[in-house]
Amino acid sequence: MGPAIYSKEYKGTKYAVRILPIGGFCAMGEDEEANDSPNNFNNKSVWARISVIAAGPVFNFILAFIFAMIITAMVGYDKPVIGAVESGYPAAEAGLKKGDEIVQMGNKKIHIFREVSFYNQFHSNEDVAVTVLRNGKEKTVTLTPKMDKELGYKRLGIGSSGYSKANLLTAFQYGGYEVKFWICTTVDSLKMLVTGQIGVNELSGPVGIVSTVDTTYKESRSYGVFAVVVQMLNMAILLSANLGVMNLLPLPALDGGRLVFLFVEAIRGKRVPPEKEGYVHLAGIILLMLLMVFVMFNDINRIFLGR
Repeated sequence: MGPAIYSKEYKGTKYAVRILPIGGFCAMGEDEEANDSPNNFNNKSVWARISVIAAGPVFNFILAFIFAMIITAMVGYDKPVIGAVESGYPAAEAGLKKGDEIVQMGNKKIHIFREVSFYNQFHSNEDVAVTVLRNGKEKTVTLTPKMDKELGYKRLGIGSSGYSKANLLTAFQYGGYEVKFWICTTVDSLKMLVTGQIGVNELSGPVGIVSTVDTTYKESRSYGVFAVVVQMLNMAILLSANLGVMNLLPLPALDGGRLVFLFVEAIRGKRVPPEKEGYVHLAGIILLMLLMVFVMFNDINRIFLGR
C-alpha cells in the first residue's frame, strides 16, 4: 500500500515494494483500446489466466509457510506426544500413558499437539477414536470427552510434552504442519458456520482483527521483544492462511469464484460471456459488502459496547 519505494520492470512486468508492506496486489494494466494485444490478460490462454488468479491464494500460503518456518526455528515445535495423563479422565481410564505419540484422531492425521486440542474442541460431543504410537506399535482406543466443571468444557485429560528444538529439516517439516493446521482449522470453522454450529454474530472483520492484534501485542509486550515477535508472527500465519482459504471459496467476486468460471471455460472449450460473468461478480461484490458492513457493526458492538 502507498507510494512505491522501489520498483523494477522485468520482461514487461513492473514489480514494486511500497511504503506499507501490508498484503499485496496485482494490477493488470489493461489498455482498453488494445483489446487485440496478445499481452492482455483476457487474451491469454485459459490455463495462463487460471495460474494468475490462483497465484494470490497460493502466495498467501507460501507467506504463511515462510513465517511458520521462522517461528518454528525460533521456538521449536510441539510434537503430539503425551506429557501428562490426568486420573479420572478418559485418557487415563483407556490406558494411555506419558510418552505415547498421538498419530490419529478419528479420520484426521495428527502432526502437532495443538491439533489434539482443536479436534476435541470441534468434536467435544462425540466419541473419538485415538490412535497412539507406543514402542513402535500402534494402539487405538475410543475416548468420550468428560466435562471439566471448573473450566466449563469437555476434556480428554492429557497434556503436552512441550516444545522440541528445531533444526533446518524439522523447521521446514513442522512449518508445513503449522500451515496445514491453520488451513484445516479455517475449513472446520467454515463447516461449523454453514451447519449452524456457530452463528454469523461470531464472525470478525478488519475492525475485530485490528483489535485482536492490539490485544495480542499488549499482552505479550510485558514478556519482552521476543514474545511480541513470536505472537505477531503467529497472527501473520493465521491471517495469511485464513485469507488464502477464504479467497479460494467458490463465491462470486472472490478468486475462487473467478476460478470456477475459468474451469468451466477449460472444460467447455468456450468462454462464459463476459457480461454474464460480470453480473454474477457484481452481485457477489454487493453481497460481500453487505456482509462486511454487518461484520463491522458486530465488531464495533463487541469491542466498544461490550455486546
